[in-house]
Amino acid sequence: MVVNTAALRRFFAHEDVNFLVTNRIPRIALTRLVGWFSRIESPWLARLSIGVWGWFTELDLSESPPRRWRSLRECFTRELKPGARPIDADPQVLASPCDAIVGACGVVRGERVFQAKGYPYTLAELFGPTQDTTPFVDGCYVTLRLTSAMYHRFHAPHDLVLEHVTHIAGDTWNVNPIALARVERLFCRNERAVLRGRLADTTPIALVPVAAILVASLRLHALDLLLHTGHRGPHELPCRARYTKGDELGWFEQGSTIIVFVPAGHVLAAGIAPGTRVRMGEALLRRTAPPSPP
Repeated sequence: MVVNTAALRRFFAHEDVNFLVTNRIPRIALTRLVGWFSRIESPWLARLSIGVWGWFTELDLSESPPRRWRSLRECFTRELKPGARPIDADPQVLASPCDAIVGACGVVRGERVFQAKGYPYTLAELFGPTQDTTPFVDGCYVTLRLTSAMYHRFHAPHDLVLEHVTHIAGDTWNVNPIALARVERLFCRNERAVLRGRLADTTPIALVPVAAILVASLRLHALDLLLHTGHRGPHELPCRARYTKGDELGWFEQGSTIIVFVPAGHVLAAGIAPGTRVRMGEALLRRTAPPSPP
């Protein structure tokens, strides 16, 4: 049987169909099922699954070292060949932590951030009740969406110390533009983690990885555990892990979203705008003012 992949992609790209298929289903149950399935170690099943996955996405494995995948999860969390992602060395630049498509970005309006036109949320809603969001009021933010076919590991945007991780339980709505334009405060509803740290000059920074349907597992190298929808351990996780710009922080077990927050005194790097494709290591934000005293 010949499968018309272009027709399949067009069908599932239709807004109503896409929203229905990816959201009006038992999202958390299906996410856990896919998580279980992706861990099955069977090379032939992995090859079959990757082949089907390639029908619906622009999957490109040429940048990864050639190998025989033992499971679908191994392919999701694949590494890249050395040198595949040069890191912008300018000390005034914060590099993109991941390969992504840029979503909403720009200035935080007081405490208000936008996930899509007409759909605001507040820093407090996203960060949760235990977090002080004051450093990011009137700051700058960039939403980075990782598609399922992209490289799924994320890295330090600058030299930094990771000081605290907050895990917030939630739903697994799709985070594609179709859902973001229909579901209010979507990022604040989904499973997520808030990574708080400081750059070498003490500037605060926050990265907020947000889970999505089929993607609710997050591995952080600084913590000896896997954060996911079934996590029953502590949700406030102090740590002190030092990273150099470009060092790997962890990975998603498929695609999702990372929102980067920095204080006032930063602007978007040249070319960063909604819809832009950016690769890990490329310029994302640029400092325009010296850091405030800690």
